[in-house]
Amino acid sequence: MLIQETHHDVPTQAGGDMRIFLFHPTIAGYPKAKFPGVVVFSEIYQVTGPVARFARQIASQGYIVAAPSSYHEFTGPEPLAYDVPGTDAGNEWKITKTLPAYDEDATLSVSLLLSLPTCTGRIGTTGMCLGGHLAYRCALDPRVSAAVPPEGRDLIRKTLHEAGVTFSFYEHAWAQHAFIRDELSKGRYDAALSGVCFEMLKELFNRTLRSDLGPRSGGEVEVEDVC
Repeated sequence: MLIQETHHDVPTQAGGDMRIFLFHPTIAGYPKAKFPGVVVFSEIYQVTGPVARFARQIASQGYIVAAPSSYHEFTGPEPLAYDVPGTDAGNEWKITKTLPAYDEDATLSVSLLLSLPTCTGRIGTTGMCLGGHLAYRCALDPRVSAAVPPEGRDLIRKTLHEAGVTFSFYEHAWAQHAFIRDELSKGRYDAALSGVCFEMLKELFNRTLRSDLGPRSGGEVEVEDVC
């Protein structure tokens, strides 16, 4: 699918307008086509080239993608450079920014997607690096149906298991920090592994967002594990 790229500057209570970059799929001859929405949270450098390319990949599968700029309290919407000053600023701002401010960003991003007449009302979320953590928090919004944070930890897995949540959990050997970033990743970019992760993301989003499953009925389905 072709993609139309725009942005919205949304006022925030935390400070400054937050720029939300939109990546909207288009189908020739169908101007009123509707698609599910996905919030993509960026790494500490805001919406850089690799983040935008990740968003375009998702949008090309038939999802409206909203990618918010996280540091509107401190700077403009432009991406930080992949250098020492940019890294230092991103690392400082990620801990200076308050948790309620991060949550407000997520709420506003979901609300923007739901306000679009071309959105079906089904919302998912994902992210990279810092954005993986923000995707978890965004998934606490009851309006969000699916979340794919690329990184996981034992505490999260244990908590989900104890809560009886149905979930998939993957940890890939040799995946280094920034393995999904195809630009200035200090030699850590792994195209093959990134492709595997993207296929898993597509499977989850296609199953939970694109399909209208209707209300859940019956109890838990027993997963057979015997030959």
